[in-house]
Amino acid sequence: MATIDADPLALAATPVASTPRRVRGAPQGSVPSGRILEQPGFVLHSYPYKETSLIIDLFSRDHGRVALIAKGAKRPHSQLRGVLQTFQPLSTGWTGKSELRTLTGAEWVGGLLPLEKTALLCGFYLNELLLKLLARDDPHPRLFDHYVATLNQLAHNEPAQIVLRKFERALLKETGVAADLARCTSTRQAVQTERVYVVDPERGPRPERADDTWPRVSGKTLLDMEREDYADAATQSQSKQLMRFLLAHHLGGAPLNTRQILIDLMQL
Repeated sequence: MATIDADPLALAATPVASTPRRVRGAPQGSVPSGRILEQPGFVLHSYPYKETSLIIDLFSRDHGRVALIAKGAKRPHSQLRGVLQTFQPLSTGWTGKSELRTLTGAEWVGGLLPLEKTALLCGFYLNELLLKLLARDDPHPRLFDHYVATLNQLAHNEPAQIVLRKFERALLKETGVAADLARCTSTRQAVQTERVYVVDPERGPRPERADDTWPRVSGKTLLDMEREDYADAATQSQSKQLMRFLLAHHLGGAPLNTRQILIDLMQL
């Protein structure tokens, strides 16, 4: 694993410890000292810090989003220069308990094809969603696995509209804001295929009204989305409008820059 350049004075002052014992019930790779080892993760975003370092926003499997300082990562001969890239599966380690922790190592583990062209833009869209909708230090291992699967699907040129809709829906479910699309909130009865509904972002589907300004969707579309079945062209079109509306609500009006680029290029 590539390691961060350490301060020799700090190392000299640190006593040598025996192999740490894993805490019962703690996430994989965590130890009593707060040091995290061999944690799967992806860089979502990075930016320069001082002259030779980076601050990275990492999406880890067992610890969620964490902010890390990668000391010396910009130095010409740093082993991390080619490692801390987006969409590369990493095995990472860090230490510290503050909001900004210190990266202690990162190693590329492979297993994913690189994203290219439109798939690359879609990947940046996924990262922007995670950055804006996930709280720090909130673990979402199932969402992490879904993220990996989504990157793999994009890399293999699976239909972007379908891949993105499934991820958007999974993200809202994991963050606890996705309603049951198969049940009408006003009647508590099952959504009917032939009826037309709107979706209240805080409650869920209800029958449309004449004065509604929210996107109208068929019951069939809602049921298809609940089953993750996007084969129907009408379902693809209506689900795109619905998810754009729901995401805008939960983002509190914050714009998605990559979404606008994708809309301009492909109408995704």
